[in-house]
Amino acid sequence: MITYEYFCETNGKTIEVSHKMQESIKTWGELCEKAEIALEDTSASASVERLISGGLLFKGESSSKKSDLPIADAGCGRSNCCRH
Repeated sequence: MITYEYFCETNGKTIEVSHKMQESIKTWGELCEKAEIALEDTSASASVERLISGGLLFKGESSSKKSDLPIADAGCGRSNCCRH
């Protein structure tokens, strides 16, 4: 399984979950179920967006802001590099 990052614009949270490539997560409710976390105050029907990432093979912690995610450094030369 691969770890994917999903962003919910409704609550501004980014959550990492592991699932098969064939699976598709479209809503906050589906994401919370997969991540085994509570919905809290966000509607289960709120849409989520899968972010482009390096396809990490471990489950990490969530970020509360989209801007907290690593930013690729084009000058580094590595396609999946985060800033140093």
